[in-house]
Amino acid sequence: MSRLYIVATPIGNLKDITLRALEILKEVDFIACEDTRHSRRLFTAHGISKPLVSCHAPMEESGAGRVVGLLGEGKAGAYVSDAGTPGISDPGSLLVRRVRDAGHDIIPIPGPSAASALVSVSGFRGKGFRFEGYLSPKAGRRRSRLAELLDSEESVLLYESPYRIVKLMRDIADMYPEREVLIGREMTKMHEEYVEMPAAAAADMLESRSVIKGEFAVLVAGNKKV
Repeated sequence: MSRLYIVATPIGNLKDITLRALEILKEVDFIACEDTRHSRRLFTAHGISKPLVSCHAPMEESGAGRVVGLLGEGKAGAYVSDAGTPGISDPGSLLVRRVRDAGHDIIPIPGPSAASALVSVSGFRGKGFRFEGYLSPKAGRRRSRLAELLDSEESVLLYESPYRIVKLMRDIADMYPEREVLIGREMTKMHEEYVEMPAAAAADMLESRSVIKGEFAVLVAGNKKV
């Protein structure tokens, strides 16, 4: 029985990788990657040289087949997404299912996640939060889902690209202008930024910027009136 390790990798700063993750990546026979070109930067920084298998989203099925084949030969492997924890808004769930169905062991190697990192610096009260990840780029579906999510007493964690962050924040502001939000941009990177303010003010702030760069994580405080 072979093993596939699901390894969390840094969300930005290449030093944010655990000692155990480095140990596993150096010991396995091969590493499957969401994007081999992206992951090579991390491997080079830490002196890791292994055969790589591409599991890019459009080719995840065929990549999963190659991984299952290698595991069937008795080899041990690891899987990494571009950043953070695989399967959390990143490809990986299909690969895990195929490997488990083939009878192999799957072991998580925990580590960085933008979701948990942002929650840790929020100070928002509550016993938990709801992780939603990326919402639909279609305005109607996005607003409909937001209406459901923001009616809860739980905080809601969303991811968004620099191309749609203004639309997302304006939608939130239109529904709950005074709801507190914490926005994390370029988390753990050189130009990381964290801003906490009411949703309306946050939407205005982003709209005033001539250029918006970086990936965003947004934590919206829960509905205290529920």
